[in-house]
Amino acid sequence: MEWMILPFKRYVDFQGRWRRKEFWMFQLLNILVGLLLVTPAIILSPTSSSSDFDSQGDGFSASADFASNFSESPIALVLIGIYALYALATFIPSIAVTVRRFHDRDMSGWWYLGFIVGSALPIIGLLIALGLLVVMAMPGTPGSNRFGPDPKDPFSEDVFA
Repeated sequence: MEWMILPFKRYVDFQGRWRRKEFWMFQLLNILVGLLLVTPAIILSPTSSSSDFDSQGDGFSASADFASNFSESPIALVLIGIYALYALATFIPSIAVTVRRFHDRDMSGWWYLGFIVGSALPIIGLLIALGLLVVMAMPGTPGSNRFGPDPKDPFSEDVFA
């Protein structure tokens, strides 16, 4: 649990390195909170019927009906609101954790912006998003790098300085 809360203590710290364990535990916390709040909201919201779709099939009226379905269930609306506040509160720590994870790979944090912009591209966006996942799963560089000492090496002279 300590690894899940640590990014909130280092809220806007974009310096240093971050281990894989710390990164993935924070991502696990985000997934668990999302499942805990969004799944009951979807279950508690009234379901839409096939007549909700418009005759043109473009889905615009269906999305409006989907939003109105949540307003019919106040509990679901509150759960979605709480999740929206949580997502807003974790926006900057998520960026900071990812940048520090790039630092552990001895990559600049600006790579993250490149991955985000690249994943928005229509055809190759999915491949770029998978590339980001692969980079986050790769081990950090052993020993010190330009962003700091190795966080996995407790005997490094720079860790206690």
